[in-house]
Amino acid sequence: MAPPVDLRSDTVTRPSPGMREAMLRAEVGDDVFGDDPSVNRLQARAAEIFGFEAALFFPSGTQSNLAALMSHCQRGDEAIVGSEAHSYRYEAGGLAVLGSIQPQVVANRADGSLDLAEVESAIKPDDPHFPTTRLLALENTITGRVLPRKYLAEAIALATRKGLAVHLDGARIFNAAVHEGTTARELCAGFDSVSACLSKGLGAPVGTVLVGSAAFIGRAKRARKILGGGMRQAGVLAAAGLYALENNVARLAVDHENAARLAQGLAALGLKATRNTNMVLLQLAPESVAPLAEHLRKNGVLVQPRSPMRLVTHLDVDTAGIERALAALRAFFGAVPRSTMA
Repeated sequence: MAPPVDLRSDTVTRPSPGMREAMLRAEVGDDVFGDDPSVNRLQARAAEIFGFEAALFFPSGTQSNLAALMSHCQRGDEAIVGSEAHSYRYEAGGLAVLGSIQPQVVANRADGSLDLAEVESAIKPDDPHFPTTRLLALENTITGRVLPRKYLAEAIALATRKGLAVHLDGARIFNAAVHEGTTARELCAGFDSVSACLSKGLGAPVGTVLVGSAAFIGRAKRARKILGGGMRQAGVLAAAGLYALENNVARLAVDHENAARLAQGLAALGLKATRNTNMVLLQLAPESVAPLAEHLRKNGVLVQPRSPMRLVTHLDVDTAGIERALAALRAFFGAVPRSTMA
């Protein structure tokens, strides 16, 4: 029986044989003492790729983002974040609960960007009645949408003019770079820190790297310790991250092509779907969500039952998998009255 076509997220990937071999042969030490050679190699390579002085390996992107926010802001400071930002909506409120950082929320526009005029108006004056605005946090990609370099440069210029640090949640920054035909280094130039996930499109089983200046990474190491992120023989995980960086970046273009194929197939069914990088958002009537998800599950396709339904391609979904998913979708919508479609 064929394995399911798992479109729930690009976090569901399994290590490839080459990655497993790299993990098996990894040199290890005690990373809390700083002597795990595989972790040190990963951190050095990440800093080189992104063009920063230093990097730090984290077990998760949530912890990396929070450590970055805590390293930029003091208790009671404010960070400007988008209303759809992962660090605001999907990280359990950690910036407020654990960082004592106040989020100042600005609505994301349809393209995922923040209106920079709204950002500027959200910056607090130097007045004891208000929290001190310290940081502007952006995300790229955001639900698959790419923030282009021109916009990023304008946002960084605004932050610099206003004396703010700028952090990028670059969980899928390599998807953005491949889409734009550029490098992660180019897209991230001018940021004070960047968090980049290794366990999404790059296919590692776990891990995120945070990059920044040496002084910033020194503060982030303390924050990581407070948050319980110090690991011992983490080289087996770092080896997977190194393999991912060296082997799985360019192939993200295949995921984007498969997402485009999926979106085209949905459009042929008369459905409303938009594709951004490796994500397809399918608009559904609320009453169709649960029946569709169950139908797909029975036909070997896994999705998250929500609307819009986010369908995510990754290295474990090939062209044949896309065709299997489309066949199951055709079977469902061929039997569903048109009135139940969004």
